[in-house]
Amino acid sequence: MPASSCLPACGPAHERAAVSLAIIASLTAAVTRADAVPLFARQTGQTCAACHNGFPELTPYGRLFKLNGYTFGGGQSNIPPISAMTVASFTHTQANQPGGAAPDFGANNNPAIDFISMFYGGVILPNFGMFGQITYDNIGKSFGWDNTDIRYAQAFNIGGHETIVGVSLNNNPTVTDVWNSTPAWGYPWLSSGLAPTPAAATLIEGGLAQQVVGVDPYVYWDRLVYAEFGAYRTLGTQLLNNLGANPGPPSPINGVAPYWRVAIEPKWGPNSWEVGTFGLRAALVPGGVSGYGADHITDVGVDTQYQYLADINSFSVQASLITESDRFDASQALGNTSNKNDHLTSLHIKASYYYDQTYGGTLGWFRIDGSGDAALYGADSISNSPNSSGFIGELDYMPFNHGGPSWWPWLNVKFGAQYTYYTRLNGGTNNYDGVGDNASGANTLYLFAWLAF
Repeated sequence: MPASSCLPACGPAHERAAVSLAIIASLTAAVTRADAVPLFARQTGQTCAACHNGFPELTPYGRLFKLNGYTFGGGQSNIPPISAMTVASFTHTQANQPGGAAPDFGANNNPAIDFISMFYGGVILPNFGMFGQITYDNIGKSFGWDNTDIRYAQAFNIGGHETIVGVSLNNNPTVTDVWNSTPAWGYPWLSSGLAPTPAAATLIEGGLAQQVVGVDPYVYWDRLVYAEFGAYRTLGTQLLNNLGANPGPPSPINGVAPYWRVAIEPKWGPNSWEVGTFGLRAALVPGGVSGYGADHITDVGVDTQYQYLADINSFSVQASLITESDRFDASQALGNTSNKNDHLTSLHIKASYYYDQTYGGTLGWFRIDGSGDAALYGADSISNSPNSSGFIGELDYMPFNHGGPSWWPWLNVKFGAQYTYYTRLNGGTNNYDGVGDNASGANTLYLFAWLAF
């Protein structure tokens, strides 16, 4: 599932069909990431717990900080606005992976440094700030730009109601979102890049990440209603290569892809409850091959998030349902899909509890269902099916969420133990791929130490 860690990226079947620009950008092939950045703590003078519920899930204050363009002040640090992050991990799968889990890794029981990221961000000018990330993926052996969000925002008082108006320049649909129920920042925050994952995902779940640039104007009215409408366009092949974000033959967007996000979030006491919708419509030219037209992909999502944030106890629930409608005019003509029309649904639900923002537990469930398609899924599924489902459980310990040690008070660390249990993988439970692999063989124990400094 990852991306942030773990919504599953578009799998090998999608790559073969060239349905999306990429299975996932090279920077996020190993894990899905969502980030808690110490440079923002230095800028605001706040601890990580002020902005994050168990980091990296945002609190109401964290959401306001992002919507106001990362420009809140209050800190006294003179350190340049840079930070770093890395994850050390150990991965065990129930069944060995013959030939190795990845190049230079064994068939099982793999320790790893998953990735190393550097950040630059915060306020640049009044009302103008950014979140910028570059990453070395130690599993995929690649280096390049990662999630980037540059914003201009200004708050107005309109009829006695606070109204934030802004615009984002970014490189990943849903990276602008301030709720943790959409793909870019959804659960799991981390997942192993050395374990089997579902072969299918919707386009909006990472399929355009770091391959595009988008401009997204937005408005947040009375700390209640949010609306964002934008458009994305594929970057040029040479520029993607220079940025380290071109993992294969591109499937560029024909024109621009419109994106939308609308949400409402009432609050009472320590409670908040968001309900919203988001989506994307893209015409993709598979492999950039001209003369066959384009594939038309429409993703429509609904989501909700509930948070109870008290001094000692906190509880949150996130859920999303994405439905994808695919019209493969070009891919079918090229022989990349068997069907002209397919559909895919992706459902994710998770609940978390944290005690004193130090000890936490999370339980998640995911399900992917879609049309059978031999050309699209046949290499991964003997039944030509994308259907997968399972559970994720996680226990966390965060010793520095209220402030780091005296020698570096902005240090944050999360120690975690995560287990993914598959009830179905790529259309089956037993021998799902025709070569003897069972869904249970992909069950994964993932131990990690996540450092942000």
